[in-house]
Amino acid sequence: MKILVADLEGVFLPEIWINVAKKTGIEELKLTTRDISDYDVLMTKRLAILKENNLKIQDIKDVIASLEPLEGALDILNWIRRETQIILLSDTFEEFAKPLMPKLNYPTLFCHNLTIEKQGDITDYNIRIKNQKKEAVKALMKLNYHVIAFGDSYNDVKMIQEANQGFFFKPPDSVVNDYPDIPVTKDYVELKTMIKTLL
Repeated sequence: MKILVADLEGVFLPEIWINVAKKTGIEELKLTTRDISDYDVLMTKRLAILKENNLKIQDIKDVIASLEPLEGALDILNWIRRETQIILLSDTFEEFAKPLMPKLNYPTLFCHNLTIEKQGDITDYNIRIKNQKKEAVKALMKLNYHVIAFGDSYNDVKMIQEANQGFFFKPPDSVVNDYPDIPVTKDYVELKTMIKTLL
């Protein structure tokens, strides 16, 4: 049995934090796992920026409500789900992703969650399990699945390397340069071709 695992933002959805940065004008919020490989460093920085600028969960939800899947994302995701099973492994949070899942026809998503105070302040983030993408792949392989993994960022590398087969989807040049041995797909046409080949 073969199963796919994939990242969410940058693959099927636009980057949420980048869109929050555009809405608020806070340039530092544009940094993602494409720029900073250490997720704890990245999230600690984000939470500090939210506090400094008095941004609440509702401010972020307002931005999220305006987002749509990347062009062609729903079509390719529907095609994948007709061909095989897929689990989305993301370092986003349930509170961010939940409003967007109907727009992707409710795929299975494993992610983290936030600690939110009554006033709407985001005070902490709760990692479901350390290295959750890699650990999910290992668990699926223990269940005797042949795992095919793809994503676009530094936080997808361990997942891709752990899988039976893996590749990048539209990664930035920095990621490609750091991991030249991992194959790259540049659009949904190439993604579909790659998946067909691997299935």
